Amino acid sequence: MSSTYPVVCFGEVLWEVLPDKFISGGASVNGAFHLKKLGINPALITKIGMDKAGKELVNLLAAHGLTTDYFQADCDHPTGKLHTQTNEYDEALFDIAFPSAWDFIHWEDAFARLVSCAEFFVFGSLITRCQQSRETLYRLIETARVKVLDINLHAPYFNRRIVEELFGKINILKLNLAELELITGWFSHFTDETDRIKLLQDRFCIETVIVTKGSKGAVLNTGAACFRHNGYRIEVADATGSSDAFLAGFLSKLIDRSPPESALEYACAAGALVASYPGACPDYRPDEIIRLMHTNQATTI
Repeated sequence: MSSTYPVVCFGEVLWEVLPDKFISGGASVNGAFHLKKLGINPALITKIGMDKAGKELVNLLAAHGLTTDYFQADCDHPTGKLHTQTNEYDEALFDIAFPSAWDFIHWEDAFARLVSCAEFFVFGSLITRCQQSRETLYRLIETARVKVLDINLHAPYFNRRIVEELFGKINILKLNLAELELITGWFSHFTDETDRIKLLQDRFCIETVIVTKGSKGAVLNTGAACFRHNGYRIEVADATGSSDAFLAGFLSKLIDRSPPESALEYACAAGALVASYPGACPDYRPDEIIRLMHTNQATTI
């Protein structure tokens, strides 16, 4: 069974409000953008408000070649916004507006047909913060072939019960080192990274677990095999969006039927390249990823 959209992303779409500008964002949007850059045609299921912000998002994404055919419109709730501020220690503080239109994605039969034909169904944990979108997500998970959770723990919008529910439904889990330590701390006193990963795989029967480690690369456990990549040395301009580019790179190689170690290597390079640019969705070329891999030696073990 083939599909026009081999990857379907489900989740939040929003504007990040900065002191001097607005930037489109949301993990699902960023992931779809990077998939499109890498030659994969994604579909995005989300919801916007019937407001100027929503119309501008639709126009912007369409200009990037992304389909907005599966966007819902909400007359009662505004398009999502993320307000970013800096505290006295120059640390970023995030305020994700609640409620937002994407909290209320309702079921459509067309979504089920779309997801059942896709190779991968990608979603995050933030979209579960409201019952309406969570119920729609759970129904779509039942129709999906390969379920990919790119977890994103934003306090106070997560709880242990829902995280465990999600883990019991997925095939591929991506999380960062801090999230791995937090979640495995619920179940054990393990301090070893490998033990923590194996715990999640065994406890929830997750076939593939990916742990990103920033500048130190990433770890991939799939089945009984473990692969590690030490990452690429780059000058970081903006790490925002690099994690989404990592996952897009990884999935693009799985679609190409590349071996897991090659997918991990390419994913690390994609994430590093995007981090070397300002903004979550910079204008880059896929051949820049290959050039980085050739000129910036790193190892997969």
